Amino acid sequence: MNIHEYQGKALLKAHGVPVLEGVHCTAVDQALAAYDQLGSKVVAVKSQIHAGGRGKGNLYAPDTGDLVMEGGVKIAFSRDEVETYATNILGNILVTIQTGTDGKLVRNLYVEAGCDIAHEYYLAILVDRENKSVLIMASTEGGMDIEHVAETTPEKIHKISVDPNAGLLGYQKRDLGLALGLSGGAHKAFSKALTSMYNMFISNDCSMLEINPLVRTADDGIVALDAKVSFDENAEFRHKNWDDLRDLSEEEEVEIRAKETGLSYVKLDGNIGCLVNGAGLAMATMDVIKLYGGEPANFLDVGGGANEEQVKTAFSIILEDPNVKGILVNIFGGIMRCDIIARGVIAATEALSLDVPLVVRLAGTNVDEGKAILASSTLNIHPADDLAEGAQKIVELIGGAA
Repeated sequence: MNIHEYQGKALLKAHGVPVLEGVHCTAVDQALAAYDQLGSKVVAVKSQIHAGGRGKGNLYAPDTGDLVMEGGVKIAFSRDEVETYATNILGNILVTIQTGTDGKLVRNLYVEAGCDIAHEYYLAILVDRENKSVLIMASTEGGMDIEHVAETTPEKIHKISVDPNAGLLGYQKRDLGLALGLSGGAHKAFSKALTSMYNMFISNDCSMLEINPLVRTADDGIVALDAKVSFDENAEFRHKNWDDLRDLSEEEEVEIRAKETGLSYVKLDGNIGCLVNGAGLAMATMDVIKLYGGEPANFLDVGGGANEEQVKTAFSIILEDPNVKGILVNIFGGIMRCDIIARGVIAATEALSLDVPLVVRLAGTNVDEGKAILASSTLNIHPADDLAEGAQKIVELIGGAA
């Protein structure tokens, strides 16, 4: 789950991380009032969408597609410039390297006080699942795309691995600050801010905190000038406030509907729809599809206790994607019974007038009953005995790789 920069900065501030004063706005007159309120001659007018690269993106009119303004983050030196930038940002489509060509409609902006920047740094805190640790990355090359830094000057990215049982240790903060070339008051301020960021990351069950840039001010202060925050949705039961932070307008409508139905769905760019039970099995299914030259169109986990109606809903969601040319159903029956899945597949196929190739692989509880149900139908369903056969078969049926 992602949140906006202004929301992330509110969390950082609540945990003691220095941030600049700013005001969330949804209208031009609010932006002007924010400029008056902040009392700063120089302010940043920032578009708020769930994507990076805003400053390097372009804004387009939603009705004509005409270019409105270059850059979704602007520095304003007057009230008139605030009005111009806010007018050009709100209600237009921002296209960045992370949004794709469709872009995102900007409904929110953030007006933030100016800052006397001495140097810009990059900092990110991530969950390192492979090493069962928290990874902290930092670089002196703030304000740049970290991917470019990693490719051209990887030695400028410094990493520390934090054992969550021990927490962030003093020597780790010291060493990371020194690696960034910090000393004196700036090093002390960095160490304190990093402690607060780590505590915020852990206590809020974040999966990512990225600050680009984290800046050193002229008086050796450390300020978070950006905040990209993602939460681990598995911890949602611990955070009832997440509902207030969620911006549904930034999420795919179909993903919202899937969640309301009890399904886990993420749209991808391929052409083979996947219906699987279990997140791990869903990931493996997508991997095997790619192994045989196909491209998955989605991640869809129906969970361990789906009923026929949920299976039907899952099919309808998959078929809403116009890119889908075929569907692979891969079910391992534990709690989930294969006969229930088989009935759901048939009901969905009949109700939705399915006209794309469908391959079904069943294994586990009541597998023989499930296979018999599918075999007795007159529908064009292609059975598979294992995942490899199923993936190979659906790729062949749609005419090869995407």
